[in-house]
Amino acid sequence: MAHDQEHEHESHVGLIWKVFGALSLITIVEVILGILKPKGLHLTIFLGTSLLNWIFLILTLVKAYGIAWYFMHLKQEKSGFRRAIVWTTVFLICYLATLLLIEGGYIGDVMSNYTKWSY
Repeated sequence: MAHDQEHEHESHVGLIWKVFGALSLITIVEVILGILKPKGLHLTIFLGTSLLNWIFLILTLVKAYGIAWYFMHLKQEKSGFRRAIVWTTVFLICYLATLLLIEGGYIGDVMSNYTKWSY
């Protein structure tokens, strides 16, 4: 009876390379945007910070989701468990990012009178 339930091993090499390629592409886009800092994105303020920061946050969340989905095997878990982990994590990351952006902006405003930023 145990022999009836045997499953063939599926190779996931192709999937791993696809995920690796997608994560690498997102990372390359982040690095290029970080080096070039397009003025249209860097100097445009949206919801308290630049559009460039929002793009970085969104791309980072996409990468984190992809890593958890494929490499931490959330894809094979039950949907309720997946939702509990993913939505809690997304909420906490957004909450932390919001707090950091608010406090960072406040510190930048307060310190701008005392410090010369040379970057």
